[in-house]
Amino acid sequence: MLNPPAANMPTEANALPTGAPTVQHFRQALLWPLRLMPAPHAGHHHAPWHVLREMGDASPWREEVDEYTGDSSRFHERHYNEFVSFLPYVQRFLYGEGRSRGNGDGSDGDSPMRIFRRHDVAAVRLVSKPGDAPVTLDVIHCDLYFFFDVDVVMLNLEVGASDLSLAQAQDILYRFGRAYPSGWEADGSALHCMTSVEWLGVDGRVLASSDAQQREAFLSHVAQHRAPRIAAHWAYLMQPLVSDHSEDAGVLRYRQIEYYRMPVMAYLSLDDPRRLTRDDFVRLALVTGAGATDAHLPYADHHLADFEHKYCYDRFWVNAGAAPNTRYLCNGHALIVVGDARSEFFCCRDRGVLAQFRHQHFLLFLIAHFQKASLLMFSDQLVEALKRLDIRSTPSVKQFKRAIRASFERFLRFTHRYWFHEISEQAQVRALSHMCATHLGLDPLYDEVKARIADMNTYLDADSLRRQAATVVRLTVVTLFGLIGTITTGFLGMNLLAEAEAPLWRKAVWFGVVFVATTWLTIYTMVKSQRLSDFIDALSNDRLGFRGKLAALAKVWRPGAD
Repeated sequence: MLNPPAANMPTEANALPTGAPTVQHFRQALLWPLRLMPAPHAGHHHAPWHVLREMGDASPWREEVDEYTGDSSRFHERHYNEFVSFLPYVQRFLYGEGRSRGNGDGSDGDSPMRIFRRHDVAAVRLVSKPGDAPVTLDVIHCDLYFFFDVDVVMLNLEVGASDLSLAQAQDILYRFGRAYPSGWEADGSALHCMTSVEWLGVDGRVLASSDAQQREAFLSHVAQHRAPRIAAHWAYLMQPLVSDHSEDAGVLRYRQIEYYRMPVMAYLSLDDPRRLTRDDFVRLALVTGAGATDAHLPYADHHLADFEHKYCYDRFWVNAGAAPNTRYLCNGHALIVVGDARSEFFCCRDRGVLAQFRHQHFLLFLIAHFQKASLLMFSDQLVEALKRLDIRSTPSVKQFKRAIRASFERFLRFTHRYWFHEISEQAQVRALSHMCATHLGLDPLYDEVKARIADMNTYLDADSLRRQAATVVRLTVVTLFGLIGTITTGFLGMNLLAEAEAPLWRKAVWFGVVFVATTWLTIYTMVKSQRLSDFIDALSNDRLGFRGKLAALAKVWRPGAD
């Protein structure tokens, strides 16, 4: 459990405005999907987690032996509740087969998901705006998720604090999870970002801090690489993985695949959730940040007319039940749960809503964003394959075909291993999963990527058939014209040159002469096979006169007749 911030950092004041709603307990989980780029020196047989594992002490990441694959004494009721929430095929994706991940045989197919965790970052100190008092959040865990056969890695960072104001919580949700600034104010301060972010070690030492205020560094990077520069504190957290456009050396490299704002989950335990206004819920659900004290809705009324229907799951938004006044807010990019701090079930980390938030709800959120990131990755790979294609270069064409075939095979495996429409039969999990998938547009995106890959594959099949047909035409022409000489020289077994009793050297000479002549004639016929094929078509055309057929024959040797 978290200690109150005053116990951790007594010099920092998280002052609560008078009369403002109090967030007695706050959790935020960031999920950052990234595309893994090919490791140039690791070898094609090395999965990225193998490379990370083999780095040893050079990497702060350690493979996580979780409650499902480690000591059974760590397996608690909340893990059981998480497991049974999902359908069997989703269970196999999330947990593998039994303890196969820990059997040491290196069988990755039985465990599609690998988790690495770092323990050196204990807290993060944030300053939202210039002049604000710093707020320190405890880092609950920091993980990397790898997936078998899919070049996607997902950073998951969970942080928490107690006794925050609603405005502080809204600002943290809005400003913290940004990979880089979207711009700068007139005074040079980063737009929509935290003024200061500092990772703190176990001993309180600053491990890394944000450089979002260094505008020129970001501008020059985009001007040079045509790609955004990852802020220093996020780049530090990902090490030894490095940005693909970074000048830093690194075997494992990643590239941004989605919007620069990281998908976010949040748990807010309030002293009285019913005191929240519609404006508060809109700002939480759409993650717009804190408004002014006299602010109203952040957007036009007609734009938010269907807000409750579209973004709210209100099955438990009643003053009754085990967790009264619990409301879920989902826009695909964010999943927020708000509830009553006085409810024991809402705050319970073993059986209650907090446990569900950290387990079932996190996993359904992860699945949805993993599916979206994978589909975007497949789309990027198609674009890159087309960009490298040079139809005038035979090696380039062959490489293009191999890339498209490989993408088609990987997409088929993704469909059968990772693509689900239903992940649970539990009403709450199923409803939240559908909300995430709908807002993220997963089904239309899947259909679009599937159609693109199918079009590419159909093109390759059609091109192969065209080449085979052209080869058959050439062979037919060669066979047809070769048939004339074969029948002529072999008529009734006739030997025009009686050399059966000739000396061996004379036979060898005649053999060489005939071999060279036949080879030259065959090659010449293949060279002229396209024009000869047109001549054969002209011969078979009954509507073409004798002169037209002679003209077709003359075209065989006419320069530029093609």
